[in-house]
Amino acid sequence: MRILHTSDWHLGRSFHRVNMLGAQAEFIGRLVSVAREREVDAVVVSGDVYDRAVPPLAAVELFDDALHRLAGLGVPTVMISGNHDSARRLGVGAGLIDRAGIHLRTDPTAIGTPVVLRDAFGDVAFYGLPYLEPALVKDAFGVEKAGHESVLAAAMDRVRADLATRAEGTRSVVLAHAFVTGGEASDSERDITVGGVAAVPSGVFDGVDYVALGHLHGCQTITERVRYSGSPLPYSFSEADHRKSMWLVDLAGDGSVTAERVDCPVPRALARIRGALEELLADPGLARHEDAWVEATLTDAVRPADPMARLTERFPHTLSLTFDPERPSGDPDVTYARRLAGRADQEIAEDFVLHVRGAGADEHERGVLRDAFDAVRADETVREVAR
Repeated sequence: MRILHTSDWHLGRSFHRVNMLGAQAEFIGRLVSVAREREVDAVVVSGDVYDRAVPPLAAVELFDDALHRLAGLGVPTVMISGNHDSARRLGVGAGLIDRAGIHLRTDPTAIGTPVVLRDAFGDVAFYGLPYLEPALVKDAFGVEKAGHESVLAAAMDRVRADLATRAEGTRSVVLAHAFVTGGEASDSERDITVGGVAAVPSGVFDGVDYVALGHLHGCQTITERVRYSGSPLPYSFSEADHRKSMWLVDLAGDGSVTAERVDCPVPRALARIRGALEELLADPGLARHEDAWVEATLTDAVRPADPMARLTERFPHTLSLTFDPERPSGDPDVTYARRLAGRADQEIAEDFVLHVRGAGADEHERGVLRDAFDAVRADETVREVAR
């Protein structure tokens, strides 16, 4: 069975105020053409179809167009909700849409009920694991402590229990939206940390033939059977080195897997440039970036006059301008923002405790802080889903 694995469309998202809807429509066209030309048997979309719980109308219309085009090809499609989606909204009409061969899996309680497709070698069971917010699903799964690994392990127990009831030789594909250990993150993914832990081991998915992951925006291979497709378009400059693509996966009759990357159309290259303004304007080696979307970091000791206007004369698609003056280490003028860059909320809070009382937080206090941050993040998730 030939499977086209994609995820993280983030329909409705912009890139530094650049409307990406046209590029997203071009991607949908590419997806449909690959499905047709490469004789794909099934398309899987591993979450974050939309960029937010209540997407703009134009994004909903594009999604509707994608569903009609895939259904028109007669290619079965399995989709799950991600942490950016409203599972309840995305799942509206799932029973009716199912009749057209578009299978939306957004209900955590239905994880053990697969979409079963058939090829010349027999059945392939597709299990959709929508994004599982631990605080919201732990009771339904009978898990004592809310954590990504525990709820995913409980979900996979249900998958394996159902698979054990099926005919011998039934192959299996799992769609999941999660941060799996070994994956490389980008700046554009929303934090899903719980209890100080975001990642789960790939061994959670043992026992199935292929795991089609979503959430991380870089296309990557965790194991030969566990892969991220990545987002089809860039959504932050941290993705400047990404090759945007989908996985074309061939699942053989014996359950073995081969995979090929299929490139996605990207409207413009990304470039991150750094240096003093005059150097950036004069460096001939930067000519290759003149048509790219540019993030420029200026290192001038004194902020130059009209830096954006001058940059855009050479790099007309400059979208981001930051200042990072080169200073000696230990310089007291280093900004507060620079000192906090890349640090998690938990680390910042623990540093504050140390600063205020002169002694760091003990293990109990660190646990209290973790629980507080988890409670706030879970409450935000509940509020967004309820909108």
